[in-house]
Amino acid sequence: MYFNAKEKEQEFYSNPLKMLSQRALDRRSTQNIALDFKDVPISENFISILKKVSGIQIMATSKWMNAIHIRGSQNAVNSLKNYDFVSKIEFAANTLNPTNIVSKASIPKNKRLKKEKSVFANKETADLQIKMLNGQVLHQHHYTGSGKIIAVLDAGFLGVDKAVPFKQLRDNNQILGAYNFVNRNDAVYTQDSHGTNVLSTMAAYTENSLIGTAIDASYYLFVTEDVSVENPVEESLWVEAAEKADSLGVDIINSSLGYTEFDNPAYNHTYEQRNGSTAFISKAAEIAFSRGMLVVVSAGNEGTTKDPYIVTPADAPSVIAVGAVDENKNRVNFSSVGPTFDGRIKPDIMALGQNTVVSDENGNSVYLSGSSFSAPLISGMLACLWQAYPEKTNQEIKKILLESSTNYSTPDNQYGYGIPDFKLALANKANSGDENLQYFVAYPNPASDAVSVHFPADFNKGKMFFYNVLGQKVLERKILDLETNFSVAPLSNGLYFYKIESDFFSRYGKIIKN
Repeated sequence: MYFNAKEKEQEFYSNPLKMLSQRALDRRSTQNIALDFKDVPISENFISILKKVSGIQIMATSKWMNAIHIRGSQNAVNSLKNYDFVSKIEFAANTLNPTNIVSKASIPKNKRLKKEKSVFANKETADLQIKMLNGQVLHQHHYTGSGKIIAVLDAGFLGVDKAVPFKQLRDNNQILGAYNFVNRNDAVYTQDSHGTNVLSTMAAYTENSLIGTAIDASYYLFVTEDVSVENPVEESLWVEAAEKADSLGVDIINSSLGYTEFDNPAYNHTYEQRNGSTAFISKAAEIAFSRGMLVVVSAGNEGTTKDPYIVTPADAPSVIAVGAVDENKNRVNFSSVGPTFDGRIKPDIMALGQNTVVSDENGNSVYLSGSSFSAPLISGMLACLWQAYPEKTNQEIKKILLESSTNYSTPDNQYGYGIPDFKLALANKANSGDENLQYFVAYPNPASDAVSVHFPADFNKGKMFFYNVLGQKVLERKILDLETNFSVAPLSNGLYFYKIESDFFSRYGKIIKN
């Protein structure tokens, strides 16, 4: 049920710390994001009035949507339209709404990974999931997520308070807070270990075993998934958690949850509704991005079903939806595909999702599969990348991510923009204005017949290599002068990566040939 107003708007604008933490305000300021109506809290007076209505139960609230999630009979719910502060009412059952898309009944399935086995994993495979992304390069430059905050929205975090892989996280007070939105309490280390598995890919630290992608980041742990049911209220709880993450100043939201089908098929999201602007959770994910956060979600595990398309909120335009590949970088057949109903490319990128190494609730490193684990691998690496680019906006970080991916010039609905190369992403610092890296940048970009590169006065000699998107070397040129022109006329149109190399260093970049 949506409200048509909020109370005390100006008071909150004049005292923004009543709405958001200082860190959240700083994030807004850095990215030039103004406060607006969505930031103002929902009216407690309206809620108090509705709590007194017989037969109505308030399940969740959303200030971004200026709405509440309620339960009650159809008659009781419709009676609320008599209140002058009520704007509109939407039923979870599509057939009850004035304009509707009828869901097709199907067998409900769990949107989380079903862990059928726990096979002990080895360090070589654990290293692979980072090296596939060239994430070790960021780590070697001491970008390990320090100063960044990730909110993990999931089903439960069994063992995180005790297991050895999370000891460093606990000892360094990197868990900044935790809340169970399902049970309305602080009990998050209960019920389920899916969140444990997800968190471990980012935060676990076990010498010679499993090391996460962002071991020095800080984390909020939020339970939004009710493991006992499949109900639309879980979407609303997710939205509450995302709003809380925003208010706390979180940088990245990771969510390995997705919604298409519910216990009651009347509530299902049809493919037609996966357009980025219909599902409640997808609309909220888009708002979360507009607040300056990155939102990283699993694409889904529905690739082999009769409905193989990405789940919500992966359909939201600004969300980074991550699909699953195997150790050979081939898409795993269960990984959900695109496009969205309105024709946009999805998933956005890919990461290891078959036999990913995670920690179980007992601290064992085991293999599990699902796009549930592809997403947090990327979230952790993005925390490291953003640490390297503290001045960048979330939009700029996402752009760098996509441009560094293997399929950037020819994205499709199986692989999206491909597998990110964070070594290449880090090389973008050459364009960041850093005085030590202002040279070695090929221009113009895009180029047609030739590119030029400036070199510092103390540069001696070296070579420049051009590679296609498959990593194959297609051109090699010697560097002879401090300003050198390189002909790229022999190259076909498309995206190329280049490396400038001497005896003492190497620099990376990318260029588009028109």
